[in-house]
Amino acid sequence: MRRRQASFTAAGIALLRALESMKPAGERICYDPFARQFVSSAFLYFIKFFVDIGYPEKAGPGVMGFLAARARYIDDHLQSCIKEGLEQLVILGAGYDSRAYRFEQLKSRKVFEVDHPATQEAKLAKLKKILGRLPEHVVYVPIDFTQETLEKRLYESGYDRELKTLFIWEGVTQYLTPEAVDSTLAFVARNSERGSSIIFDYIYTSLLDGTFKRGEVKRMRRYRGFTGEGLTFGIEESTIEDFLGQRGFEQIKNVTNEFLKQAYFTGVNRKRQVASGYAIASATVKPREG
Repeated sequence: MRRRQASFTAAGIALLRALESMKPAGERICYDPFARQFVSSAFLYFIKFFVDIGYPEKAGPGVMGFLAARARYIDDHLQSCIKEGLEQLVILGAGYDSRAYRFEQLKSRKVFEVDHPATQEAKLAKLKKILGRLPEHVVYVPIDFTQETLEKRLYESGYDRELKTLFIWEGVTQYLTPEAVDSTLAFVARNSERGSSIIFDYIYTSLLDGTFKRGEVKRMRRYRGFTGEGLTFGIEESTIEDFLGQRGFEQIKNVTNEFLKQAYFTGVNRKRQVASGYAIASATVKPREG
């Protein structure tokens, strides 16, 4: 991402959540009433026209289904963590994430939204219009990873390593370098209380190396010069347990497109596709030694 440019991807994901949320309650997979307010109405209905004629499914079969299910699954996971005594939430690469405002239970917890300064600045301007003022339970942490570290910025902002914490890392890893992914996972593993956890999505390396070809991946690479966001990181299919185990995590769960299809796409949605090549992983931090 360019230093002074807000994320195009973050806006696009908010747009997709908005489109899903506009569907009747019995049809939508996820629901985010804030998403529609993060994007312009003109852009929303312009894209909706193409969605209604089926273009996205022809260009990237099942991608919209995966993105809707990803949002829903992470929402469900967060709700479970809250019930199990969550004390602190850190949203990495927050973009236009609205969980801090949608989940009433989070208003009594500390929430950190970590993101690139340009994207966060754009979000804060929208939030002030939507909410009137910024909520007191959310701490906004702008960070430029080319100049600052996650550890330094989070601790400066009041992060408490002794609290049971969930790290949400949605729609981010595929745009990072392997070194950046390892650095972030190392921070979580070394700076979290027992029972703390992380949830993130990732793509298979087969999409990156061209073994498994998908149209949306080709297009994202084609427009990288415009968006400043390119696909750079993946994890080999069926290796997530070893990958996270070697990096300080246990109780690892991997969720594939097949799982999401069975869990959420029933009834009127049974014919909707969920793209393969994408997955969601969750894991708990191993107890600190000593």
